[in-house]
Amino acid sequence: MNTNPSGNGEFGQRPANTGPIVPKTASEALRPEAGTPPPKRSRASRSQVVVFMNFVISLVMLMVLAAGAALYFGKQEFTEAGPSANGDTFLVKPNTGVADIADQLERRGLISDARVFRLGVRAFGNDSALKAGEYEIKPRASMRDIMELLKSGKSVMYSLTIPEGLTVDQALQRIADEPALSGDMPAKTPPEGSLATDTLRFTRGATRQQMIDKLVADQKKLVDEVWQRRAPDLPLANIEDFVTLASIVEKETGRGDERSRVAAVFLNRLAKGMRLQSDPTIIYGLFGGKGKPADRPIYQSDIQKQTPYNTYVINGLPPTPIANPGRAALEAVANPSKTDDLYFVADGTGGHVFAATLDEHNENVARYRALQKKQADDAAKAAAAGTNGAADKPAGDKPADGSDGTGGDTGDAGGDAGDAQ
Repeated sequence: MNTNPSGNGEFGQRPANTGPIVPKTASEALRPEAGTPPPKRSRASRSQVVVFMNFVISLVMLMVLAAGAALYFGKQEFTEAGPSANGDTFLVKPNTGVADIADQLERRGLISDARVFRLGVRAFGNDSALKAGEYEIKPRASMRDIMELLKSGKSVMYSLTIPEGLTVDQALQRIADEPALSGDMPAKTPPEGSLATDTLRFTRGATRQQMIDKLVADQKKLVDEVWQRRAPDLPLANIEDFVTLASIVEKETGRGDERSRVAAVFLNRLAKGMRLQSDPTIIYGLFGGKGKPADRPIYQSDIQKQTPYNTYVINGLPPTPIANPGRAALEAVANPSKTDDLYFVADGTGGHVFAATLDEHNENVARYRALQKKQADDAAKAAAAGTNGAADKPAGDKPADGSDGTGGDTGDAGGDAGDAQ
C-alpha cells in the first residue's frame, strides 16, 4: 500500500523540486510570503499622449459641468425678483454700453450682479438693442424685466403745457424752469404770438431749443391753415394783422361760446374805423411781455398813456400781437359771428354783455358798475374793514373799471375803462 500522496493523486508524495531544499528558521517560516506581482503596464498605457488626452477629457468634463451649473444658477438669478423694494427711475444716456449700464444698475441697487446682467443681455442677443432714455424700474423687477424694458424704449414721458394767452416771455420762462429739459435758452427771443399753445410730451434730456423750435413750427402751421379758411370779407390787411387781432380776442375772453362774437365786435369796429378800446392792449403797452402784476388794476391815468399798443389812443391794431393765440381764438377771427355788435362789457359772472348801440352799451355798463359796487359793499361789511388802492396809485387816481382797487380787466370795447367812441 502506497501511503504518500502525490500531485498525480498518490497520497503522501511531495511534488518534485528541481532545486535543493533550503531549511528555514522558525522566524523565517512565520514571515509572510510576497503576493503575486501586478501585471506589467503595457507600453501604450505609459504613452504621454494618452496621459494628456485623459487629462484633457477630464478637464473638459469638469468645465462642462461647471458651465452647466453656472448657466443654471445664472439663469435663476437673471429671472428671479430683483433687490429693489421700491423701484426707481433709471437714465440711459445715448451711446452707453451694456457694461456701463450693468455697473450703474448694480450701484443703484436695482440688480444684484452686473456680470450676470451683462452676460444675460448678451445671451439673449441684446447687446446693441438697449435704447437711451429714462425708465421707470418697478419694485422687485428682475434683470430680465429690466432688459426687456430698456429694449422696448418705453421711456418716462414729461409734459410741458403752454396755455392760451401767455406771452412769449411767459412761455419761455416755463420752458427755462422745466428741470427735465436740457440746454440753454436761445439768445434771440421769438416774435410775440409765434408760439403754439399746446402740451408737449418729451423724454428727459430733450433740449429747450427743440421745444421752442417745435412750438414755433406748430404755430406757423396752425396759423397758415386757419388763415386759408378765413371768411372772404375780413377787414384785415395780412396774416400778421390776423394773428394780432386773434391775440386780443384771446386776452379778452376765455369763454368758447363768445369768442366769435367778441371777434365780430373788433372786426366791426375796424371796418367802421373805430378804435378798438381793448383793456389788454393798455396792459401790454405798460408791462410788455412780462405781464401785469396780479394786484395791479388799470387806473384812469393809464387809459390815455401814449404807448404803441394802447388801442384807446391809437387807431387800428397794435404793431404786434400781445400774446400767443390758441386755435379757438384764431378760428373766431377767421370766421366771426355775423352781428352788428360794436360794444361789450363784463357781466360780472365771467362773461360779457354785447350791444350794437352806444345807449344800450351805456346801460349795460351802468348795470355792471352797480353790481361791482354792491359786491364791494358786501365784502366791506363782511370784513368790517378794508383797504383800497395800491402803494403806487397816484393820489385821486381810481381804478378805471369802477372797482374797489383790486379788480382786473373788464374786457370791454369802448366801455367802462374809458369814454366810448
